[in-house]
Amino acid sequence: MRNRDMAMSFGSSLRAAISVSEMARMLHMSRARFYKLISAGVMPPPCYLIRTRKPFYSSELQEKCLRVRRQGEGINGEPVVFYANRGSSIAKMPSKPKSRNKPKAKPNSMLESLLNGLKQLGMVEPDANTVKELVSKMYPRGIASESQGEVLASVFRRLKRHD
Repeated sequence: MRNRDMAMSFGSSLRAAISVSEMARMLHMSRARFYKLISAGVMPPPCYLIRTRKPFYSSELQEKCLRVRRQGEGINGEPVVFYANRGSSIAKMPSKPKSRNKPKAKPNSMLESLLNGLKQLGMVEPDANTVKELVSKMYPRGIASESQGEVLASVFRRLKRHD
């Protein structure tokens, strides 16, 4: 197979030079796995730019790497097995559409959350009934549509004034 034909079989033409990361991506593997294959003699090592000392793969080396991947035989002549990506072979189940609306908290959990917040602000065991009555007076329409932080701050200030 000619070089041009092999490059076209991978869906894109090869560039003059690419980085090690790009070569690993082109082969559908991690850089760590790619470096292990280089050290094992399966893949060819990169060339290095003298001035910058950066590794790169020329178009010829890219072709060698692609050939190793396609044929399953390393440049050292040993067979090598490449597994498919985990996500590509497993059929994914369709997920449920997520609700965009936040679930409304139950009144009891809101009161519990408010009581916990008051404790964290330094109140010693706030009375649940007192807090419930105070909230109903301050927010006659309820606190479900209010910011929890604002409710906590206003209730805390009101209770501190009564003390």
